[in-house]
Amino acid sequence: MFQCLIKFLVLQFLFLSFSITAAEDETPIWQRFDETDDLQELSEHENQSMRFKLLNSKVLDKNSLWAPFLDELAEFSGARYEALKPLILGQDIAAIQRSVASGELNYAELTVFYIHRIREIETDNTRFINAVISLNPDAIERARRLDREREAGREIHAGSMFGIPVLLKDNIGFAGLPTTAGALALQNNRTANAFVTDRLIENGAVILGKANLSEWAYFFCTACPSGYSAVGGQTLNPYGRKLFGTGGSSSGSGAAMAANLATVAIGSETSGSILSPASANSAVGLKPTTGSLSRTGVVPISATLDTTGPITRSVADAVVLFNAMAGFDSEDSAMPLISEDIRLIYRIVELEGKRLGILDSFEDDAFYQRAISLLTNNGADAVSVNFTAVSNPRFTELLGAEMLRDLASYLGNIASSDVDVASIHDVQAFNAEDMELRAPYGQGLIDMMAEMALSAGELETLRAELQSSAQQQLQQLFVEGQLDVLLSINNRNAGLAALANFPALTIPMGYQENGRPIGLTLIAPPFQEQELVDIGAQFEQLSRARVLPERYR
Repeated sequence: MFQCLIKFLVLQFLFLSFSITAAEDETPIWQRFDETDDLQELSEHENQSMRFKLLNSKVLDKNSLWAPFLDELAEFSGARYEALKPLILGQDIAAIQRSVASGELNYAELTVFYIHRIREIETDNTRFINAVISLNPDAIERARRLDREREAGREIHAGSMFGIPVLLKDNIGFAGLPTTAGALALQNNRTANAFVTDRLIENGAVILGKANLSEWAYFFCTACPSGYSAVGGQTLNPYGRKLFGTGGSSSGSGAAMAANLATVAIGSETSGSILSPASANSAVGLKPTTGSLSRTGVVPISATLDTTGPITRSVADAVVLFNAMAGFDSEDSAMPLISEDIRLIYRIVELEGKRLGILDSFEDDAFYQRAISLLTNNGADAVSVNFTAVSNPRFTELLGAEMLRDLASYLGNIASSDVDVASIHDVQAFNAEDMELRAPYGQGLIDMMAEMALSAGELETLRAELQSSAQQQLQQLFVEGQLDVLLSINNRNAGLAALANFPALTIPMGYQENGRPIGLTLIAPPFQEQELVDIGAQFEQLSRARVLPERYR
């Protein structure tokens, strides 16, 4: 009897061991699912912009994202993934570099970790967020090469992008992947590296892949939700997949930071497209002065306003990423000669004497008032400002006229020869062939641009008028109040700051009762990014507001 019991227990142990091993070794596979129930639920959402027509892209097989890495993923155990989480999730670049230096981690393993995590999340129909549109097939091998350099004695500083995986918004050129801007018209757009991509690679970064975005950088349709693209599908917010929007247009970059799908990410902004997704996803977003960072090789909207910029989980990482992207680009007419020397410094400075513009319109916002108290209790001066931005109804016309011109230049001079469209009119005709697939929310802004007939002189007059008005408004505000920065919320006043070419930095400052993230946004005069960083770093240290989203820890 006793022997039978022993035999039974041994068999049970073997069966349990086999089950655990089989479960751990089972390869996750993405399978397209019926979205009907989800879409029905969303159709009744109180926010019109959350009433999605689809979730997953109709053209992207997500299994293709991690297909190049199946061998490495098979060798990367679930136990190792869990063991590495404390070293990676929510950690900044300096902490990760320290873990590498101590031997707890290497760059190849860091890269595999993120690919494993992307697969884990995107194959789960209750957690997927569609933040990643493509992965670089050379990412792990690149990381291995950097590991060998480090092992051979290369000195790596804690504040270095060396070996650090970064996601590029998919309007930024990278020779290893198509640059689609989320549009099927650019699905075969294999171009050279953008200038900022070359700078990242020169500084040792690992290009992990491309982040999803609002198609054509959210200058495409009048009724489409932020975060939607035909190539990448609908980006969802990790803090509330069916509750909150992701902000646009750098939606995938923001959502990827929230869900820890890469160490850092890059976005681009014309008017709010870094500030909006960063604040919506409880991330740090730096919208630099246009001219601080190159735009060469980036699918454009407006040569006047476009800029690239960091989206990260900390101010320190935004500084590291900005510096790794910076450099003078003679091909970019917006860049002043000082761009070669632009560098930011992460430091904690005293707030004594810093004058903060406090908008009266936010006097009832508890988060805003708490942020002011934190800063003023630590030495900053609050200057009450009664200010309402004067908007110009022709702003959309300016962006449309510049995109009509600048996109044609990109398509003619930078895009791949495999791209069959050469103008906005071609894009309009291409989409019209299959609107359900290519433009399910319509293409209202494309249609508007196709009908525009502004001459070059008329466009220049319009640009000068709008920029002059915005600059006068903000310059007067700053001079009269002797302000160092103006404090705002999320992407409020982003359009005015963009037109005036004032840089801005948004930082998490908390969560509403329903869990929606909210950010404090600092605005400063042109090329005063260091002022933003100095005050922003202090606020981040004082508030420590950011937390990981519950289901992505």
